[in-house]
Amino acid sequence: MSTTPSKDGFTLAAGGHTAMIDVDRGDYPGVIRAAHDLQADIERVTGLSPHYLNDKESARGEVVLIGTISKSAIIDRLIREHRLDVSTVQGKWESTLVQVVEKPMPGVARALVIAGSDKRGTIFGIYDLSEQIGVSPWYWWADVPVVHKNALYITTGRYIQGEPAVKYRGIFLNDEAPALTGWVNAAYGGYNHKFYEKVFELLLRLKANYLWPAMWNSTFNEDDPENARLADEYGVVMGTSHHEPMLRAQQEWKRHGTGPWDYSTNAEVLDKFWSDGIERNKNFESTITLGMRGDGDMPMTEGANIALLEKIVADQRNILAQHMTPTLNADPKVWALYKEVQAYYEKGMRVPDDVTLLWCDDNWGNIRRLPTPEERKRSGGAGIYYHFDYVGDPRNYKWINTNPIAKVWEQMNLALAYGANRIWIVNVGDLKPMEFPIEYFLTLARNPERWGKDQTQEFTRLWAEREFGAAQADEIAELVTRYTQYNGRRKPELLDTDTFSLVNYREADRVEADWKALLAKAETLQKLIPQEQQDAYFELVLHPIKASAIVNELYITAGRNRLYAKQGRADAGDYAAQARVLFQADEELTNEYNHVLAHGKWNHMMDQTHLGYTYWQEPPLNVMPAVSEVQPLAEPRMGLDVEGSAGALGPLRLSFDNYQRQSRYVDVFNRGVGSFHFDAKVSEPWILLSTTGGQVSKDERIDVSVDWSKAPLGKTDGEITITQANSASVRVRVEALRPKSPDRDALEGFVEGDGYVSMEAEHFTKAMSHEDVHWDRIPEYGATLSGMSVFPVTAASVMPLQSTATLEYRMYLFDSGSFNLETIIGPTLNFVPGRGLRFTVALDDQQPQLVDALEHNSDKDWATAVSDSVRRVETKLTVDHPGYHTLKIGVVDPGVVLEKLVLSAGALKPSYLGPPESFHGTLAR
Repeated sequence: MSTTPSKDGFTLAAGGHTAMIDVDRGDYPGVIRAAHDLQADIERVTGLSPHYLNDKESARGEVVLIGTISKSAIIDRLIREHRLDVSTVQGKWESTLVQVVEKPMPGVARALVIAGSDKRGTIFGIYDLSEQIGVSPWYWWADVPVVHKNALYITTGRYIQGEPAVKYRGIFLNDEAPALTGWVNAAYGGYNHKFYEKVFELLLRLKANYLWPAMWNSTFNEDDPENARLADEYGVVMGTSHHEPMLRAQQEWKRHGTGPWDYSTNAEVLDKFWSDGIERNKNFESTITLGMRGDGDMPMTEGANIALLEKIVADQRNILAQHMTPTLNADPKVWALYKEVQAYYEKGMRVPDDVTLLWCDDNWGNIRRLPTPEERKRSGGAGIYYHFDYVGDPRNYKWINTNPIAKVWEQMNLALAYGANRIWIVNVGDLKPMEFPIEYFLTLARNPERWGKDQTQEFTRLWAEREFGAAQADEIAELVTRYTQYNGRRKPELLDTDTFSLVNYREADRVEADWKALLAKAETLQKLIPQEQQDAYFELVLHPIKASAIVNELYITAGRNRLYAKQGRADAGDYAAQARVLFQADEELTNEYNHVLAHGKWNHMMDQTHLGYTYWQEPPLNVMPAVSEVQPLAEPRMGLDVEGSAGALGPLRLSFDNYQRQSRYVDVFNRGVGSFHFDAKVSEPWILLSTTGGQVSKDERIDVSVDWSKAPLGKTDGEITITQANSASVRVRVEALRPKSPDRDALEGFVEGDGYVSMEAEHFTKAMSHEDVHWDRIPEYGATLSGMSVFPVTAASVMPLQSTATLEYRMYLFDSGSFNLETIIGPTLNFVPGRGLRFTVALDDQQPQLVDALEHNSDKDWATAVSDSVRRVETKLTVDHPGYHTLKIGVVDPGVVLEKLVLSAGALKPSYLGPPESFHGTLAR
């Protein structure tokens, strides 16, 4: 699409005129309906409404000719006359050909032909054109405005959208109360067809074809009979969730069921219930969920056996046979291996080969199991049920987007490689505010070859450009990438006052600074965004950043309040007051979303509570983290907080080395009312202070560093003496290490400091492949920088002592003896039956140690891993001597995603993200 004419180009709109739209009235109703959407979209862009030809009119001039192969007489005639070659799409699933054809019919100079292989192939071609001319799929759902264009031209060519990689691609509206349900009730009076028409259109504009409807307190088929009819007309395949068999909603059983939800005692009633559901929907394109879970998405009753479950599936198949129609015959039959149901499969339960096995993640984005080579031969194939939202252990997460797309790519790429490509369905909660990951998930499912691991940032930038224009696209893409990465390292619902260390590595300070800097960029950019784009910018960019920044700062501030109260700081109450301000800011931002945004269009969509969790279930109301108040002493009195000490009673000390060249701090604070003067003196000229004294009413921070040009070689120490006027002095010991070797400027790799070496995985010194197996970078993956993973992901496991692909990390250590290696990896699971999640660790030429990241994988271990968004694995290593060493990480099982390595001579200081990366010199590749 272009706004300037080109040679032989097709004029869609120019000079106050538009091409006509012509659709065979014998085509699918969904195609005809979508063509009317195109008419409306062209008017949205140009202000001109194309003429939509009726049965009695003849086309003339230039025409957009839309039709489905074998359903459109004009398209079929062009094919017969060899004027339209559809050989690349005919008979394919959801494929489209777009081509300009000269003089396709009398009176028509040329036609832009959109020919679909089937109903959705044509519909997707229509919506692709709408997107090309400037109508975002999110024009309604995220209020993305349409930029006016005076002219629209299509460059002559032959454009083909082939078959999607995943056949059924869709979303599950779930965990939908209070937010989505409150909004739907206010806007539509319930989950009726007026609401679902908006969902159907969105899905088709996103080139998706599949939906599991909201089901907590509604029944898609029963609440409004138009729901199912219109879904089929639009072209959306309907399914039911993993625990709602035979097209019956859970709420339908609650309304009409008699007796227990127990097939061993109530089979006749259940068979009738299921038969009625199949009869009702037998002519609507669907997927049929088979099997059975306990009532209310609970495990089956204790003692449920495989034989009973196999009988349930067999009886359900018999019901289907009794109601068979061409539609029902073609509908996929699906068995969701969710939670304990997977265990039944592992213990030997089987279903017919034509049933699709819907494998599931662990509800936290980590796929539990993928098909074996033998299972890939099954005619029913396999799919994935994935989560962007969840209600359950270890905690709900349903408030805001916390899904970095690099993680989505890593897991769904495994699914594709292992043949789970029949169905992809993702739980998206309330739909908003998951707009961005929804589109990525569905786009990846359609064309994964285009959107590999190295194209995630490109995807984000192109998405930002489509929604907001090219001028700010790079900045917006960076904002979206960064906020999802920050939320991905720990979901807001899991935050607490002690999540990030207030004492060690300035961790809380760094996290807070990250969010504040991100918010400042977002608010600065907001001033450059045109007024008509403000609502969309707020929904898609600013709100998730600001909301997340407030919550992170709130917990950190409340944590400071508690720490400072313990230290006896007179200003601890100031942080209590600041926490209350932030709590109020959270409420005000929610109100802005619900009541001000888009003139109240999205009222209730931000009703989800998210503050004050005490266990897995959400709090009934947002609860501010507890804060403490202090009563200052009657007279001013000095107190000190030395970085890393947290008011420790032992000797106060600060350590520095010539490699890291750290800056440390000493806080001089007041325990009482009024103010006091302090003086700070150093014992050595190489100790540098940002201030040597001043008046303190609350606190004053002294930044401490070392002038390395004056520091003597070797290990040395000095003192800082801090004195309150007319009072006692406090001494802080300063230790400095300036070794003669290795030379800082000639350092090879990393160097030990503070008793550890911390290394980001992508900063390896050397990568060695073995045959086609190699380590490669997944950009933007993980909590801190990126991930290094094993490719190809289908590679066979490499047994210990065999040659393997390795990553090497060169480092210089000042200590020897016993070291602890903490390997920080993604929370991936052992998705191949009978295999662990293993790798090898070796130092220098020592024998490699086999490490299984899942050796300890109790429910508690799993809960820790998904809460932390990483898995931490510890290995003991022996260092024979100080000096240079090489750490080697070897491939055993694909699936390992290495994020960070921390080698320490002693216990690390407690922190969430681990110590910052150590200084490193040249990293030879």
